[in-house]
Amino acid sequence: MRILKSILILILTISFNSTYAQYTEVINSNRPGVSKSAFSVGTGIVQFEAGAFTVKEEHALADYDVSGFGLDFALRYGVLFEQLELSLDGVYQNDNITYNSALIPVEDKRSNFKNFTLGAKYLVYDPYKNAEEAKPNLYSFHANRKFSWKSLIPAVSVYAGANFDSKNNPYTAPGVEGVSPKIMVATQNNFNGGWVFVMNLIKDRIGSDYSDFQYIFTLTHSFTPQWVVFGETQGIKSDFYADNIFRVGGAYLWTKDFQLDANIAFNTKDTPTVFNIAFGASYRLDFHKDKEIDNGNGNDGNFKKKKKKEKKIDDFES
Repeated sequence: MRILKSILILILTISFNSTYAQYTEVINSNRPGVSKSAFSVGTGIVQFEAGAFTVKEEHALADYDVSGFGLDFALRYGVLFEQLELSLDGVYQNDNITYNSALIPVEDKRSNFKNFTLGAKYLVYDPYKNAEEAKPNLYSFHANRKFSWKSLIPAVSVYAGANFDSKNNPYTAPGVEGVSPKIMVATQNNFNGGWVFVMNLIKDRIGSDYSDFQYIFTLTHSFTPQWVVFGETQGIKSDFYADNIFRVGGAYLWTKDFQLDANIAFNTKDTPTVFNIAFGASYRLDFHKDKEIDNGNGNDGNFKKKKKKEKKIDDFES
């Protein structure tokens, strides 16, 4: 069975000591959703995540519609500590907005970055750090799949960053420009059986007249070593814009360093309606090196410190 094979691979790559690391043998991408996982990519990892999406909106009250496309990207880098990750994130959109309320419809072409953010994320708590529960059971397949009460305790990370907004940006509120802070708390629960739940609580563009609060809940499930599906809800609340957006989709692990994904996004209101189709990919450059520690026997017996928390091939996350 492929599941048993994956467990055996995991066992062979784990050293049963107190070492703590976030590096994983398989790429750890935030895609295809928009939430951020609590864990970093690991030191020595340079990771690219990018996608393209369609734009289709209709506003019933203001009587306008929008059509176009967008590009989103993220550059992630694990540096200094296993818990620390630096990231550059952006969303660029190009569209046409048509105002239908006039006798003759008026069309306007727009393009700019909806978001452009530089920040850092740090894991402050991992319930499985140095825990016996993180080790696979060598004798029981069922034990490795059954529910664990400790999995209800999430890993927690904090994020701080800065938004860079250009003047007269058609996608931001009037008067929002320049640099503004962004903070986030990200939690992650890894359940047995390939289930992962991620929650983000975000306060964005702090200090501006239109600072917003967002929440993102993402649930993923890997049902084969290569395939994962997900569902996600994103709530946005500010004086400029408020919405609840839902996403569903999946990802395919092409190689251990390359992932493809697709999803659709929609909402349930008509001020405006939202329907987007997105395709994307994630790729990493793996320069990770295991630290060497002395075995303490006085001989030339330094050995590589193995990764305690290798990711299962059949349990990669979005």
